[in-house]
Parts: sequence; structure tokens; C-alpha cells
Amino acid sequence: MSVLLDGRRVPKNHPRLVTYGTLDELNAHLGLAAAQCSHANLKSQIEKLQYYVFVLGADLATPLNTPQTPRLRRISPADVADLERQIDEATAQLPPLKRFILPGGGLTAARLHVARTVCRGAERHLVALMQDRSDPVGDQPLIFVNRLSDLLFVLARLANKLDNVTDLEWNI
Repeated sequence: MSVLLDGRRVPKNHPRLVTYGTLDELNAHLGLAAAQCSHANLKSQIEKLQYYVFVLGADLATPLNTPQTPRLRRISPADVADLERQIDEATAQLPPLKRFILPGGGLTAARLHVARTVCRGAERHLVALMQDRSDPVGDQPLIFVNRLSDLLFVLARLANKLDNVTDLEWNI
């Protein structure tokens, strides 16, 4: 059993724990990408995303009916807007995609692609959690996670560009 921040005890396979456990896994992958990233601006951006993912995990560990405390920060529309701004800025530095690309390339890009796939898993777990209407989580976490996975894709492409590695196109 684990205790949520509202004091409720839930089993280890509770959808909340599965969701924020997957976010913890995502954060570890982001840490690995940041640890070996040789581009200061990209490394700083990845570390900022780690902060956001930690906030999201705490948000999901705290049911909406929990009394608000000064220490609790929930994911907000401003956070989503920040991700969208980052997506736009990174995309502006890249050539347009003409085909699907395979995950990989340089080491930073490959690690960001792994983080992206873990983020998509967290999104699926979050959707399952949100189906329980008796235990609401709000709308912003799902929007945030969706945009985060898109940002991780764009950052992986940017990492390849910065490392002078060509994205590998999927040709059938």
C-alpha cells in the first residue's frame, strides 16, 4: 500500500501510482539525456522539463479534493503554453518533416526518443486514471503530457541537428 497526499491508502497498482510511477521513469530518462548532453541550452531545457515532470507527479499524487497547501503546485494552462512555445522555437530551427523518422540518431536524440515513448505510456495510464470519475485529476495534466511528448520528439530532432546527425527516415 501507498499513501496519497490526501492520506488515502491505495494499492501499488492503483492507476494514480502507475501513472506517476511512469512519470518518475520518464524523469530518470530525461536525467540520463541531460547528463550526457553536450549542448548547454538543450541540457538546460531538458533539466527544466524534469522540474515540470516532478510537478506533474506531485499534482497526480494529490487528489483534487485535497486542501490546497502553499507547497502544492499543479500543472496549469501557463505550463502547457510554455511547452507549446518551446515546440514552436525548436521546430523553427528544423527542416520540415517529409517522411516519418525512426527513433535514434545521436545519443542525446536516442535518449530523448526513449523519454518520448515513456511519456506516451504515461499518457495512456493517465487516460485510464481519468476514466474513474470518482477520483478526478483535472484536465491540464493530460494536455500537458500530450504536448510534452510532442516536445520531446522535436527536441530529439534538434539534438540530432546540433550533433550533425541526420534523422533516419522510414522508407517503405
